[in-house]
Amino acid sequence: MQQLNFPTYGFRFKNSENKILIFDPIRKKFVVLTPEEWVRQHVVQFLLLQKKYPHSLVNVEKLLKVNGLTKRYDAVVFHNNGNINILVECKAPEVTITQNTFDQIARYNMVMKADYLMVTNGHNHYFCRMDFEKERYVFLKDLPDFGLKSTAL
Repeated sequence: MQQLNFPTYGFRFKNSENKILIFDPIRKKFVVLTPEEWVRQHVVQFLLLQKKYPHSLVNVEKLLKVNGLTKRYDAVVFHNNGNINILVECKAPEVTITQNTFDQIARYNMVMKADYLMVTNGHNHYFCRMDFEKERYVFLKDLPDFGLKSTAL
């Protein structure tokens, strides 16, 4: 897999039925290593190791309903009270982040009401704080570390 714009992390891999699998510490199992999964696992490590979010507050690849359709989010970080702090959308490294990507995560966030959004393809990372009053997102330099609030650019 290609180098991404994240620190270097130690991942666990294994081969099974001619497929490479990577261990997901959140789901506690090996999953097929696709380009998008490579990005997702870097995001998980980034949230746990760089941003210091507790393992217990991070969730990966769960279903949600958006306008009656079943969708799947890539990752979320919860607050201790169960509300969603960060919603993450991962794309494969070769996928360009476009307005459509932001529209997708914004639709998801209409249901999930996360305070922060992260969109990444592993090379380019975008961070936003939600301004629900003005119905817009405010771009940030980074996500806040666990227990801290971030400020806008």
